[in-house]
Amino acid sequence: MDDARMLKQEIKRMMVQNLMLQISAEEILDEQPLFGPGSLGLDSVDALQLVVALDKEYGLKITSPEAARQVLQSVATIAQALVQHRRAAPAPPPPPLAPA
Repeated sequence: MDDARMLKQEIKRMMVQNLMLQISAEEILDEQPLFGPGSLGLDSVDALQLVVALDKEYGLKITSPEAARQVLQSVATIAQALVQHRRAAPAPPPPPLAPA
């Protein structure tokens, strides 16, 4: 599952960049909570920025607070949501055929 590991690294880099975290992507653990005790210490403003960044970077739309609570638990849960989003996305249409 090298792709899953690469996706998690992308998410971590995106979080450090978009949230201006004072730690490196390598310091963020996959299962580490993003909010609450023992977490990265993100707050509600960070959550909003993260939702916007996930939409902009990956097209993942998080439309309700309940969905946000599920998806934004950890890097691992964000990666899982992105994998599901990619599977559910319709395939792009084939290119038009050239006239004969």
